[in-house]
Amino acid sequence: MKIAIVGTGHVGLAHAALLAQHRTVVVLGREPALVEQINLRQTPTEDAQLRHHLATQPLKLRATLSPADAYLDAAFVVIALPTHHDPHTHQFNTCEVDEAIRAVIAINPQAVVVIKSNVPVGFTAQASATHGTQNLLFSPEFLREGHALQDSLYPSRIVVGENTERARAFAALLQAGAAKPNIPTLFTGPSEAEAIKLFANTYLAMRVAFFNELDSYTASRNLATADVIGGVCLDPRVGPHYNNPGFGYGGYSLPKDEKQIRANQTRVPPTLVQSIVSANTARKDHVAADILLRAPQTVGIYRLVMEPGSTNLAASSVQAIMKRLKAEGVRVIVFEPLLTEEHFFHSPVLTSLSEFKQQADLIVANRPTPELQDVVHKVYTRNLQPALN
Repeated sequence: MKIAIVGTGHVGLAHAALLAQHRTVVVLGREPALVEQINLRQTPTEDAQLRHHLATQPLKLRATLSPADAYLDAAFVVIALPTHHDPHTHQFNTCEVDEAIRAVIAINPQAVVVIKSNVPVGFTAQASATHGTQNLLFSPEFLREGHALQDSLYPSRIVVGENTERARAFAALLQAGAAKPNIPTLFTGPSEAEAIKLFANTYLAMRVAFFNELDSYTASRNLATADVIGGVCLDPRVGPHYNNPGFGYGGYSLPKDEKQIRANQTRVPPTLVQSIVSANTARKDHVAADILLRAPQTVGIYRLVMEPGSTNLAASSVQAIMKRLKAEGVRVIVFEPLLTEEHFFHSPVLTSLSEFKQQADLIVANRPTPELQDVVHKVYTRNLQPALN
């Protein structure tokens, strides 16, 4: 069986690495350099496990620039392309997904197209009608950037938005590639599967906002935040996970999904979602104000990505902190190895970590790493993970 993967981000490559253990997989890319990189069993992501898996496992995997090469004779075509929130329409921009669907239908109309991209509730049903096909499935992904292969090998659940033989066949492919036995697998309607993804991300945003607000409360009263969080999380209904404070949620999925819920909920006001958004904004205001109380002359922003191991620079929370500091006239410098530009939001980007450490009298780090250990006295963070573990 041949499977095509459309998309070379962490979702697409993780699925390619998973499925190519037992099936022939062809990844369709757009950039020649990236296609060559994949064919050399390398990855541009910072997922160490994925990088090792590609380099060491006997995978039936190759990449191509040709849609015909990828789609011809493929039984399944997995679309893992980005979608973005359009501020004018207040909806997901699904143009890239629609374009891929059209191309598959033109080249191989018998292929089952499995959408892994984040899409609005109702998209699969609408796209089936628009494109005149009954071969669309939606199957949400629940992968963390930087840990995408780990989450594919040991998934929390598999959801497929259809209860048919082909849906069960696709779920079986994921199960066969996984290292975890007895994976909870759910077959639903397409719109229900889309809603599962949307509300799962919204719950995660709510949890982030809750523990950040707890941290703001305890810090403002000189309480031991780790003790309070530890005590709260001993309740099994809360649980000791996803509880590490930070600068607020940001990035690709969570902000986009809460906007989508607000746009979709026309009959029932999204009161809780609006509160989550307000809490997230208040958190960033609080963190920026807390930094300003220290009267720094030069603030160093250590990494613009959301988490260590991530390559996602899209609207991370630390960027919002940076903008607030600059609005108050604070000099800001940036250390971000993923940037090739000399400036980011009119602040200099330093390529030397030692020079960055020397120039900054306060270093803002959402998630510190060991390379900051020698200047820990300069580091501002709300990260408590070592204390919580």
